Amino acid sequence: MIKEYKTIVLDEVDSVAILRLNRPKKLNAFNMQMFEDMLDAIDFVNKNDEISSLVLTGSGRAFCAGADLSMGDKTFDKNFDTRSDFESDYRRDAGGILTLKIYNSLKPVIAACNGDAVGVGATMQLAADIRIAVKKSRFGFVFAKRGIVPDGCASWFLPKIVGISKALELCYSGDLIDAEEAYKIGLVNYLVDDEEELIKESVCLSKKFSELSAPVSVAMTRHMLWSLSAESSPENAHIIESKLIDSRGASEDAKEGVLSFLEKRKPHFKNKISSDFPSIFPWRKSKFQDN
Repeated sequence: MIKEYKTIVLDEVDSVAILRLNRPKKLNAFNMQMFEDMLDAIDFVNKNDEISSLVLTGSGRAFCAGADLSMGDKTFDKNFDTRSDFESDYRRDAGGILTLKIYNSLKPVIAACNGDAVGVGATMQLAADIRIAVKKSRFGFVFAKRGIVPDGCASWFLPKIVGISKALELCYSGDLIDAEEAYKIGLVNYLVDDEEELIKESVCLSKKFSELSAPVSVAMTRHMLWSLSAESSPENAHIIESKLIDSRGASEDAKEGVLSFLEKRKPHFKNKISSDFPSIFPWRKSKFQDN
C-alpha cells in the first residue's frame, strides 16, 4: 500500500498504481468518502514521477454497484451532492467531478472491471483510456430507472465510445448488458477470464505504454487525443500539434529517442511530468478550479 484511505486501497506493481474500490460488503457502492478518497489518490498518482500509469478496479465480486442507496428516497437529494462550493446556480454532480479528474489525468488510465458496474460504476470507466473486463462483468446505465439522468459526463463520453443510437438504447432501457455484449459494441476493449488475469493484463498493458515511451510525450498525447478529437475541425489540432512538436523536438527526450533508435538500444528518457511540461500546456482552460 503506497497511501492509506478509508474506502479504497492504493497499491503499486512495477511502477503501476492499482486503485481498488474497497467496500466489498456494499459491492463498492459509491459514497462521498469514496469520492474524496479517489480524487486524492488520482492527484497523488499524477504528482508521483515514479508511477507511470493508473489502473482502476474493485474488491470482491463487483466493480461498483453505483451510488450508495442507504439513504433511501433521500439518496439523490441535495444532501448527497458533492461539495459546499456551488458553481453558479447549480450543484455539481460528484460522478462528473470524478470523471473529469480521470479525464484530466496526466498518466494513462486503465479501467479493470472485475464485476458488475452500474450507474456511476459504469460512467467513471468511460474516461479511462482502455477498459478491460472479466467475462462475468455486467454494465448498466440505470439512471432513468431510478428517476434521474446519466451522471459522470456520460452524455459526452458514451456516444463517442458506442455511438449515439446505442448510447440512447443503453440509457433509455437501463438494461444490464454482459461483458460479451459490452465488448461487441466497443464499450470494453479486452475480455479476460478471471481477476488474476485482469490485473496481470492491466499491468502488462500499462508497462507497454511506459517502458519505451517518454512520459511527457505520453501525457501530451493523452490530452491531445481526448480533447482535440472533440474539436469541430482539424485546424486547432494542427496548431496544437505544431507547437508541441516544436517544443518537444528541442527536448532532451527527443534527442534520446533518436539516438536510442540509431544505436539500437532501450531509451532512457529524463524529462519528468512534474517539471518538464511544454509551456503551451494546458491549451484548454477548465471551467472548474479543481480540474
